[in-house]
Amino acid sequence: MQRRTLWTGGVALAACAAGAGVAWWRLHPREALSPALAAFWASRFDGPNGEPVVMQQFLGRPLLVNFWATWCPPCVEELPMLNAFQAAHGSRGWQVLGLAVDQTTAVRQFLQKLPLVFPVGMAGFAGTEISRTLGNQGGGLPYSVVFDRAGAVLHQKIGKLSEDDLAQWAQLA
Repeated sequence: MQRRTLWTGGVALAACAAGAGVAWWRLHPREALSPALAAFWASRFDGPNGEPVVMQQFLGRPLLVNFWATWCPPCVEELPMLNAFQAAHGSRGWQVLGLAVDQTTAVRQFLQKLPLVFPVGMAGFAGTEISRTLGNQGGGLPYSVVFDRAGAVLHQKIGKLSEDDLAQWAQLA
């Protein structure tokens, strides 16, 4: 009887500790965003047709930002995968955003051939510097960044995405 009481008490104590740990992890104050991230989330871009793309509208949901250009073959190759990812995971809260490091005319012409189901912001050639502030030290394309719901960076990848990358990231939401 005494052994059973000790065992039950130990299980109860472990359950309480686990519950407290989960509560602390979910509710503890988060680190403030770095100045570079805060500036990114305060950014506004024009869409290819002049529509506003305001970064703050994407806070509160997982976000995959892809820096791309029409003159970049691996960028163009991965866009259909990103379209499929948005279509498959948008209902779970995911949002894909393309930031074009390109000229507006070239992007408009490209989008007539391959319409995208996700928004595109015109970062222009300044997009290279924006991607550097987000961890792309070399400034290469394509470059993808995954943000959590609070706007913090979860993952980064330079180079063409794979189906495996997207499958792993889809599990985060």
